[in-house]
Amino acid sequence: MKSPASINNPFKSAVVRVMLIREETPTYYPQISTSHDVSRLSQDMLNLDREEFRVLLLDTKHKVLGVHTVSVGSLTVSIVHPREVFKAAILANAAAIIGVHNHPSGDPTPSPEDHALTQRLAKAGALLGIRLLDHVVIGQDAIYSFADEGSLPLTDAPMP
Repeated sequence: MKSPASINNPFKSAVVRVMLIREETPTYYPQISTSHDVSRLSQDMLNLDREEFRVLLLDTKHKVLGVHTVSVGSLTVSIVHPREVFKAAILANAAAIIGVHNHPSGDPTPSPEDHALTQRLAKAGALLGIRLLDHVVIGQDAIYSFADEGSLPLTDAPMP
């Protein structure tokens, strides 16, 4: 008779460790107060030839803990899933996030997909207790802020 330890266990799985690795240490951690702060922090996105979605990871005082590039897409679309947005936020112990992406066309008017993504991120954030403070679309000469325009969905998430 075989001992229980020698029987192949089909339910055995690998043990994993999840951790955040900072690629570089910034010399300045800005506090985000307005959508224009987000725009200034994301100026480099104006020169991109494809849509890119980033998430700003914020502490309880809205100081930037880090910036994570979630997706690099094509000229007109960038595929973003809440799972990828909040993975970095959880690992960084972020209290809140701000989504930011560019429109290479230069027109910051949000698409129906941008509105749908904002809804999904707000709902996922409410569930996780990590509030979506804004979603900013960067255009050539202007920005669109869902928070400034009153288009950010109200959630039951506590204010960080």
